[in-house]
Amino acid sequence: MPLAQLLEQYVSLGIFLVAAALSALSYLAWRRERDRRMGIVTAGYAMFALYGLVVFLEYPLLPYVPYATLELLEHGSAVLILGGLVAFFLALTRD
Repeated sequence: MPLAQLLEQYVSLGIFLVAAALSALSYLAWRRERDRRMGIVTAGYAMFALYGLVVFLEYPLLPYVPYATLELLEHGSAVLILGGLVAFFLALTRD
């Protein structure tokens, strides 16, 4: 696997692991406080984690899923980043 693909794999795995951990911690904080903003933050981190997972799984799934489908899924999952950023903005602007 070329260096660029390995870098993408490791960074995506890191995004997934960090975002999943932060999402779990945010969820626990939301359960304790029942603050609506923490629920929004949890959803934002979950979107980042899902994006990392999709990009990480792209290369291992190449033998089983057509390349065009995987590329569409990977590039389309960037919408999750946009959704996560909007979720954080909403959480910051809520009273």
